[in-house]
Amino acid sequence: MFRYLTAGESHGPGLVAVVEGLPAGLPVRREELAAELARRRLGFGRGNRMKIERDELEILAGVRHGYTLGSPVAVLIRNTEWPRWAEEMSPDPGEPKRPMTAPRPGHADLAGMLKYDTHDARDILERASARETAARTVVGYLAKLLLAEVGVAVLSHVVAIGSVEATDVPVPAPEDRERIDASPVRALDPDLAEAMIDEIERAKADRDTLGGVVEVVAHGLVPGIGSHVHGDRRLDARLAEALMSIQAIKAVEVGDGFSSARRRGSVAHDEIHHGPDGFVRTTDRAGGVEGGMSIGGVLRVRAAMKPISTLMRPLATVDVETKRPEQAFRERSDVCAVPAAGVVAEAMVAIVLAQEIQRKFGGDTVGDLRRAWEAYRERLATF
Repeated sequence: MFRYLTAGESHGPGLVAVVEGLPAGLPVRREELAAELARRRLGFGRGNRMKIERDELEILAGVRHGYTLGSPVAVLIRNTEWPRWAEEMSPDPGEPKRPMTAPRPGHADLAGMLKYDTHDARDILERASARETAARTVVGYLAKLLLAEVGVAVLSHVVAIGSVEATDVPVPAPEDRERIDASPVRALDPDLAEAMIDEIERAKADRDTLGGVVEVVAHGLVPGIGSHVHGDRRLDARLAEALMSIQAIKAVEVGDGFSSARRRGSVAHDEIHHGPDGFVRTTDRAGGVEGGMSIGGVLRVRAAMKPISTLMRPLATVDVETKRPEQAFRERSDVCAVPAAGVVAEAMVAIVLAQEIQRKFGGDTVGDLRRAWEAYRERLATF
């Protein structure tokens, strides 16, 4: 069964991703993985760290001559800034020279300090940092390789930044990915992208930050991925959990979720028809999931990211040592990271789909997986 673990701190020596359960025979290419990590650094509104952050990759295990072996895959992403942080982040006995005692509102700082009994927020923020998503992007790349073997493609785009929101945007197709990534804000509509850029520029001038909404779509799914049997097997529940696990994501919507809550039942559901291609829906209000299972065709989910809570104009807080009012410290200076959040959301959706497809179809090799998938498709065709 596909499962993963990540380790590492934002300013530590590096991040590690370990993935277990991948079938043998997946084609892993270092340059493709590097390109996927570069997509995570995309987006207008990112700070100076993105200019210096580099992802130096080393595949440590599980891949030989370009193909997975069926054993755990381990990938190391080295931190090129480590020499600057080696003393402050040293694992050897000692004391930090610059403890951070003024927790930032909106971050894990204070809750983590209370939970783990530390007066230095760096003990918390280093692991809570969104830098950890670089490791999950590695896992998402491997998940996409598995999905590609059965013809499933996952991609994302930005549908809102601040008050600028897309309306009636078509569902992007796999061939739209390059065009989306070429947009400074990863938006499908060029006019909308310009309005989003203006919104970011205004927030930057005010020394403020912005959040937004990303949409992830998956093409090529068969019906029946997931299950209605148990709550933790429901596909929509698993997708919501995965997306909510991304730093700064505060809401998830499957299909027309929030809009459908305001509709009457007669116009909230996708009516079923039968034709030459079997059972079809002429609408997509459910987002491709009913009863915890995929219904075939396109899956569509959205995730809302809150504004970055580290501001150029720091918010009020309290020093945990003195208990006196203080201003929160600044750890990074992004104005908007919504475009990058879309790439991470893409990875998380791919991971869930890969896990559920593998749960249903199994296979120690890529060939085993494909044969089980095709046998299922043949059965569906005769239903």
